[in-house]
Amino acid sequence: MASATFHRELELLSQLALAGEGDAAVSDLATVREEQRAAFLKLAHEHHVVIRALQPLQKAAANAAASELADWAARSLAQEEVRIANALEYLDAICRELESAECPTTIMKSLDHWPDIGNDLDLYTEAAPEATRAVLERKFQASVQPRTWGDRLAQKCGYRVPGLRATVEIHHGRLGQTGEHRLLAHRFISRRMAVQLAGYTFLVPAAEERVIAATLQRMYRHFYVRICDVANTAALMESGKIEYDELRRAAIQGGIWRGVVSYLKIVADYSEQYRGQKVLVPTFVTSEAVLDGKSLFVRGSWLRVPVFPGAASLYGRQMAALLWHGDVPGAVRLSLLPPLASAATLAYKITGSPRGIW
Repeated sequence: MASATFHRELELLSQLALAGEGDAAVSDLATVREEQRAAFLKLAHEHHVVIRALQPLQKAAANAAASELADWAARSLAQEEVRIANALEYLDAICRELESAECPTTIMKSLDHWPDIGNDLDLYTEAAPEATRAVLERKFQASVQPRTWGDRLAQKCGYRVPGLRATVEIHHGRLGQTGEHRLLAHRFISRRMAVQLAGYTFLVPAAEERVIAATLQRMYRHFYVRICDVANTAALMESGKIEYDELRRAAIQGGIWRGVVSYLKIVADYSEQYRGQKVLVPTFVTSEAVLDGKSLFVRGSWLRVPVFPGAASLYGRQMAALLWHGDVPGAVRLSLLPPLASAATLAYKITGSPRGIW
């Protein structure tokens, strides 16, 4: 897709997933070729909103007597529901086996997208990598994925499990791009809570840790926001489940408070743009954020966060906070980020892939 096309597709996807409005999408997709619909579906997968986008699209297409588009949406929904059912079945089994082996585990991010689900199954545990690997290999015949330098720093291991379409990624005792966060990471075990989805009971992070995980991923690692992030976090804010004083205390300790409030401001602004109603946030979110929804720009298929001066200033604040709190090991790990990022950029220019580094 050309850049202008991506911009339009992102608008349609936002209208569907955030506002439940499908008329414009029906107008655009009812008469296009199959490959164009496939590209739109791929974009919905990338933003983890297949269910939340195609359900209103199917309804709008049926109301507009666009039967071919409605049938396509129904088939796509059915395929996605099969994938989700497969992921949940294995996720439940894997978590049960890890718990039985005294490897307490929290499911990060993957279930935040419900009724959608992520492409990877992200788990956090404080058990040793050898312990979780033994469980996955013995019980599920899993194979270990090659680890990059970034994976090793972050203490993250990836697995392929026969029969499971998704990759399992397990974080061990650390979070952050370079594994700089240990105290924040411990909260994902000490404050985990049970939720029930599709007949299963899963252990997931508390609301505050869900915001922290999203912030670390979006504002300190990938530097782009997905439509699912907006939908997920806006719903969390509107639920009243976030204890902002607790969130603030944890985020300040981890040196990411400005990143957290900037992420929340971006979510609130983008949600309001498509839903036409404000997401109520504390006044300090607006007053202390260094980025907002106006900062986002479209490049490729993503809603990009500016690195300079935005994300770069967050990195500097995080480094200063880690040093201020005496977390020298965390600061040393974080100091490795610029050279690794430079190496990844060079590798991408030469080979077309940063793998081996990130």
